[in-house]
Amino acid sequence: MTQALGAPPPPPDPPAHTLDEHSRMTIIARRFAPFAVVVVAITVIRPTLMPGVGFWDTAEFQTLGPVMGTGHSPGYPTYAILGWLASVVLSPFGDPAFRMNLFSALCVASAAGVTVVLVRRLTGRTVLGIAAGLGLATTPLAWRLATHAEGHTLHLLFLAVLFLLLVTWQRERAAGGGDRLLLVASVVFGVSVANHSLTLLLAPAIAVYVLTVDPAMLRRYRFVAACLLTVGATTALIYLELPLRAGPFRAPLVYGTPNTWDGFWYVTLAEQFRGAIVDPFADLGGKFGVLVNRTVTEFGWLSALILFGFVATVIRERPYAVLSGLSLFATVYFAASYINADITRYYLGPTFIAWTWLAILAAAVVDGGRALARRWAPRREGRDGLTGRVSLPAIGAVLLAAVLLLQTAVDLPMRARQVDKSGDVAAQRWLAATLGAMEPNAVVVSWWSYSTSLWYAQHVEGRRPDIRIVDDRTRLDGHLGEVTDVVETALAQGRPAYVIRADSREIEALADRYELERVGPADGTLIRVLPRAIARTGALP
Repeated sequence: MTQALGAPPPPPDPPAHTLDEHSRMTIIARRFAPFAVVVVAITVIRPTLMPGVGFWDTAEFQTLGPVMGTGHSPGYPTYAILGWLASVVLSPFGDPAFRMNLFSALCVASAAGVTVVLVRRLTGRTVLGIAAGLGLATTPLAWRLATHAEGHTLHLLFLAVLFLLLVTWQRERAAGGGDRLLLVASVVFGVSVANHSLTLLLAPAIAVYVLTVDPAMLRRYRFVAACLLTVGATTALIYLELPLRAGPFRAPLVYGTPNTWDGFWYVTLAEQFRGAIVDPFADLGGKFGVLVNRTVTEFGWLSALILFGFVATVIRERPYAVLSGLSLFATVYFAASYINADITRYYLGPTFIAWTWLAILAAAVVDGGRALARRWAPRREGRDGLTGRVSLPAIGAVLLAAVLLLQTAVDLPMRARQVDKSGDVAAQRWLAATLGAMEPNAVVVSWWSYSTSLWYAQHVEGRRPDIRIVDDRTRLDGHLGEVTDVVETALAQGRPAYVIRADSREIEALADRYELERVGPADGTLIRVLPRAIARTGALP
């Protein structure tokens, strides 16, 4: 049975010597279920992992961890610290890029394991927790992000842990305790904020949830202040990584100038993305349609049950409905109005919440069936306690867990093919051709998609330390001027100059002044810039 608000927590498992064999096996299965889900999730995800370095943000995260650098806004100091630790611990499993890919897989798998415990707390059914955990890990979005280095997978893990701590606090508070868990949750919240500021969207939901569970919290000024101070201190302490690694303990990879006051706030407050929020009240119908399409893509026919799952959560676990409902709404609403590269990553948290709602709906169906059985055939209904046989509700929970995973089981081969990055070696080949084509002591003016791969090769693998990589961020922070200015300076110094540009107008501006020729990779991204007097074959038309 689901524990009601204010009810005492369930009693601990009785000593093993007082139980029969079936009871002992049940308790063992319950205790090891989260670890089993982690193992299964890793086993499924591992064959689809990207084997090495990638492009775009993937390569930045693959560099950020091993060198404990500073990332693009909001800085990702938590990811940098934990990524460095993961890079060390996972060193037997491959090169640094692959270790960071594996780190993402471990984050998603661990979040799935935490989901098992959370759902068990909410429903009292381990098997439904297993279904929700496995369903989460193999949802297309979660699986896709687990195949390569990605900061949002760590955010998912923190979100799952945070929800588990809060729900456990609710249970322990019913027995007159739990304050320590709110302090621990405050630490986790602070650590999560330092990983991604998306966590801040959860703050109103958590505040309302705490007051729903314990309205008297408003009068506990000192304890509330202690929690807020813990959040602030934890976040600030971890964010010290930015100025320290950009200043006295400078890392090979530093984004922006977070060792200055203005530069620090520019990165942490994501100033460069401020214009990415587009009128949040415009085209609400269109945004809702996009949300529905995303939901169907991730959940298939189960998407039709998510709303019913929320209703069941409101009825059975009203405080959790407040926490999860407000959190999902805030995240989805923000993501729908935020225009950026791969905004689908922001829906990872809502995907996790939806799976918990589906599990609660299944538990409601099981308990509803049990109530009907007791009403119609009270003499034939067995009790729920540990007996020598399996109860009808337990059988019902297993069957409904199978139903929750039916879509996953049917789509698993297709999903594996869609997310599979095991053969993605495009960045590795591009790097080999590009680095091999550039002459010694060269200067290359690059842009984000390719700069990150070049940084990985240079800062992590130690390849071509003679090359100077000038990203657009480097030009801004170093006041180096336009692309043409950087090229002009390099040529004046007698250094070979190359450009990797996506804007055709920049290429045209260079072509007006220099001879350009494509060298290196077959995709033609690397362009050698030469004074007209020494033009070579292969010049651009």
